[in-house]
Amino acid sequence: MSKPAQAAPVLVVDDDDAVRAAIGMLLQASGVAYRAFAGAREFLDAAPWDQAACLVLDVRMPEISGIELLKQLRTRGIALPVIVMTGHGDVPMAVTAMKLGAFDFIEKPFDESHLLELISQATAAGLAAQSREAERAAATERIAGLTPREREVFELVTAGKLNKVIAYDLGLSARTVEIHRARVMEKTGAKSLSELVRLKVALEAEP
Repeated sequence: MSKPAQAAPVLVVDDDDAVRAAIGMLLQASGVAYRAFAGAREFLDAAPWDQAACLVLDVRMPEISGIELLKQLRTRGIALPVIVMTGHGDVPMAVTAMKLGAFDFIEKPFDESHLLELISQATAAGLAAQSREAERAAATERIAGLTPREREVFELVTAGKLNKVIAYDLGLSARTVEIHRARVMEKTGAKSLSELVRLKVALEAEP
């Protein structure tokens, strides 16, 4: 059984006092930081998601359901990995949650080791997504200074085309393509073709 290893807290949202307490004791015993909320409104008012590891969310709650909370988080652009807790017969709601981007769901009553494993997986997935987003932002910044023509050359070079093919495609001389390519390397700080390709891959990473 793996344990989530992060300083950021696991966020727990459930209107059932007993469930919140049980999850809290489990996480505390496992050395996992957490914050618990009695409902979606309390959670939204606190806005605790900055640097959080993941969200463990009950799907059925009064006033604002787990599904509605998921929709609000997505509308706000908050890509926190979410584990949805469902009761017996709530599978359709779990499917809806997954379509809204939930990482996974677990049925109540749940196995404690299974919940910890899901939290560990969601935390790892969240960290990987943050890393991809950081790489994408850095890549976007590195190519921001390219002229439209240099961007064309960048796209064609990273697509694997040779200089003479690029020259033909763009109606330029091979020498002009070489100059543009050199400027692309200089402006992006890339030291090799492979580094340019990594920039391209980072730019195309799923947000």
